[in-house]
Amino acid sequence: MSRVCEICGKGTITGNIVPRKGQAKKKGGVGQHIGVKKKRVFHPNLVNVKTVIDGTHCTVKICTRCLKSGFVEKAV
Repeated sequence: MSRVCEICGKGTITGNIVPRKGQAKKKGGVGQHIGVKKKRVFHPNLVNVKTVIDGTHCTVKICTRCLKSGFVEKAV
């Protein structure tokens, strides 16, 4: 089961965890030191929605942005 929106194709993306030590210069410190960066994963906010597509009831996995934008109507 993939974590991909069936409407817009939004999926998981990778990024970094960036630990910071010290107080920022604008707060009166000597500056921040960035430690060792580690990988992490950002998942999209997906929901399973029962909808009617071409006259048939089916369940689709879409992101909440597509649901809010009105690309898919919920089945009652």
